[in-house]
Amino acid sequence: MRITETAISLNVPDVEASASWVQRHLGFTEAMAADGFCSLAHPESGVNLIYLRTGLPTFKPASAAGRADGLLVVFTVEDIDADYARLQDAGAEIVTSIETEPWGERFFQMSDPNGVIYQLVQWVAPPDPQYAG
Repeated sequence: MRITETAISLNVPDVEASASWVQRHLGFTEAMAADGFCSLAHPESGVNLIYLRTGLPTFKPASAAGRADGLLVVFTVEDIDADYARLQDAGAEIVTSIETEPWGERFFQMSDPNGVIYQLVQWVAPPDPQYAG
């Protein structure tokens, strides 16, 4: 199998709210849009985010409509501390303050207006020697 592109499709009540949020805070740009639909691309990530309005009759499988319990949209970044400061200053809703896990994952989490959780991560040297490999 050869995968040529990657996209994450999220079923949200307010497509414009999430689309605007990722454009403003994460640097995505609109690739295409229609009523109840928006696809956004990022110039560096190689992933598209697609938002579909909850309740669209074309959403398949219907059993998954509106369900994203436990979903995190995660992006690895180069300077987590600078991004944390920038996003705080920009008014992004930080739901988990920046922290470093014992295995070296430094991260924080934000929520968009629809409650989608975005996590930014940078891998750093593990502070706990048992995880140093």
